[in-house]
Amino acid sequence: MMSDLPFDDEHAPLYSMGQVAQMLDVQQAFLRRLDQHDVVTPSRSEGGRRRYSRRDIMTVQRVTRMADEGMTLIAIRRILELEHELARLREELAEAKARLEE
Repeated sequence: MMSDLPFDDEHAPLYSMGQVAQMLDVQQAFLRRLDQHDVVTPSRSEGGRRRYSRRDIMTVQRVTRMADEGMTLIAIRRILELEHELARLREELAEAKARLEE
């Protein structure tokens, strides 16, 4: 039986900054700025280089669209934080409902 491969995991940090910049047609400086502003924080390789997962790439793509619409990185970061918090609260609510139904 074959184990899951890293590229099967959307959170596996497989892509370099150069690859992501080329894939999404953005400047590497833009990707660095997203990291500096804690909008998208990729993993780091042992050598300290940024490594992006498929999930990170999808987020960068979304952030790029919001930035193209004129949103600031601070506003974008806040939107992402609120969406994450909402997802967490929905999970907590579902768990609470499940406990009540037991």
